[in-house]
Order: sequence, then structure tokens, then C-alpha cells
Amino acid sequence: MRTLEEWWFFIKINNKELSIKNKKINALINKIEEIINNSKVPEDPIHSKNTLTWVYRLEKDVDIPLIISALGHDIERAIEDLKVKRADYETYNEFKKAHALNSAKILKKIMIKNKIDNDIINETYYLVKSHEFGGNKKAEILKNADTLSFFDTNLHFYYQRNSLDDTKKRILWGYRKLPIELRKLVKQMNYPDKNLKRLVINLIANE
Repeated sequence: MRTLEEWWFFIKINNKELSIKNKKINALINKIEEIINNSKVPEDPIHSKNTLTWVYRLEKDVDIPLIISALGHDIERAIEDLKVKRADYETYNEFKKAHALNSAKILKKIMIKNKIDNDIINETYYLVKSHEFGGNKKAEILKNADTLSFFDTNLHFYYQRNSLDDTKKRILWGYRKLPIELRKLVKQMNYPDKNLKRLVINLIANE
């Protein structure tokens, strides 16, 4: 199995090919990166690219809508005056659905402005809207890649910002979204804080 660094190198090669074949897609990817790099959530730029890394680890046949969706699925979090707030929703699931839909709408406007083909716009909109809870095959790939990336890159930051109780709930919420065959990957992940590693292992032991 390739390391994450090797996978990202492989993806960067593909992105260079895209920039030659489709300048509009290349410009769109650059715009997504520009927006997410300005996010006040420190892990957002890492998570965007790392989600795409996981997409390539889970699926060999990765097309343009899946690439765009992986990079931009959380774009609304990077725009302070447009992002949804947890306090406005009764349940965490409702909040996450609103987050996904908001990101899809924002990304659709950006794609229209960049004159992306309608079929790509429509599929990307569906994938981003579905990225928290899945749907068709590609939506499931994106959901799983996003979830694995949360454990891979986001959880350490989440743990530092939130209470222990909230962190426990978030770990279990994400872990339970994964199919059985992918859950083993979470157990293999390591963190700078050994207490976080123990917390993860203890929580998922009985799942």
C-alpha cells in the first residue's frame, strides 16, 4: 500500500494533467484552494487535500466531479458570513445536513461562474450535498474518504478545541458512519497526543 505522501504525489501528477486538458477545471481547483486556505479552521486546507488522498486510496476510477467534491466538500466552513452554525440546529445530524447542502450551493455558484459544464456541476452538487451521509457509489466513496480524513487529520485539532464529552461523541458519530471493512483503518491511526490514541481505541473497542 502506498503511503499518504506517495498518494498525494500521484494526485498532484493527475492534477497537472487536468490543467493541460481542461483549463477551466484547473482554474476551479485553484479557486477552491484559495478559499479554503483562508479558512479560520486551521485543519481545513489539510483536510481538503487529504480527503482527496483518501478518495484515491478507496477508488481507482476517480473522475472530475469526485475530485472537485473531495477538495470542496467543506467550502462553506471557510466563508465566515455564509457558514452554518451548530447552535442553529436541534440535532447534530440536522446541522451536518445543512452544512453539506450549504457547501453544495456555494460550490455550485463558483462552478457556474467558472463556466464548468452542467453535467459536472450537477454531479458535483449531488456529491457534496451527500458527503455526510452518503448515497450512490461515488457519494459513499466521498463520505468514507471524508470520515477517514477526519480521523487522519482533523481529530487532533478537534480534540484540542472541544470538551472531552464532545470529542467522544464526535469520534463515535464518525466511526459509526464507516462500513465495517474500513473501520480497521481508524484503529491503525496515530496521534501526537497518546491520550487521544487511547481514547479512540477505548471508545471503538465495543463497536
